[in-house]
Amino acid sequence: MNISSSKEILNKCSTCVLGQFCLPLGLSANEVSQVDTLVKDRVHLHKGDTLYRHGEPLNSIYSVRFGTLKTEHSLPDGRAQIIGFHMPGEILGLDGIGEHQYQANAIALEESEVCIIRFSEFENLASQIPSLQHQFHRILSRELTQDQRHLLSLGTLRAEERLAGFLINLSQRYAARGYEFTEFDLKMSREDIGSYLGIQIETVSRMLSRFTESGLLQIKQRHVKLIDIEGLYQLAGVPNVNEKTNCSSPIRLS
Repeated sequence: MNISSSKEILNKCSTCVLGQFCLPLGLSANEVSQVDTLVKDRVHLHKGDTLYRHGEPLNSIYSVRFGTLKTEHSLPDGRAQIIGFHMPGEILGLDGIGEHQYQANAIALEESEVCIIRFSEFENLASQIPSLQHQFHRILSRELTQDQRHLLSLGTLRAEERLAGFLINLSQRYAARGYEFTEFDLKMSREDIGSYLGIQIETVSRMLSRFTESGLLQIKQRHVKLIDIEGLYQLAGVPNVNEKTNCSSPIRLS
């Protein structure tokens, strides 16, 4: 894990293409320039590196600049329960605000980089910029809603419905960022997917094979190509509100 200083940081929040997902959304140019002062350092992570661990004091929150991370809870018996996957523009560490310590482990699934936002400095600036505080509240509300929807899916949906919804969610999130959304690599293992969806790894593999046989997708190792996206929407039991991009009003499962 390598930390880049402000001297090495050329791209600021004011010029970052991920601003529509992160804190600068809805801020004026002058306000975004003030937010620029918050990001003095970045952390570069290799696959498997830990950004923070459960129980460590909350000093910063983090915005993913590139790459993918997972968050997990360590169980007493040594197992880990995956609670989220995080893409560029998304914020990590929010669950640590209440207890002033992180409530999960954050681990890189591939080479990644995150912007460090010192929380005490952020709180001070947010008290001066109401629109920044409002945007932060929106992010917190979104995270809470996502958690509620995920819990609902675990309690009410069948395994194949959960997996179809998960693939739709990934597709929508890639589309929203301007990436190819019908063909992408799964950055997480089948074991991680199973842990997140509350199903056995064998069930994940069996369901993916069944989806392939049904013509819904093609998969080779971790590379997925969605063949029948409308079929996946139907299987997940949700409407495809935007057939062209599949990214409007996305199902947020992370």
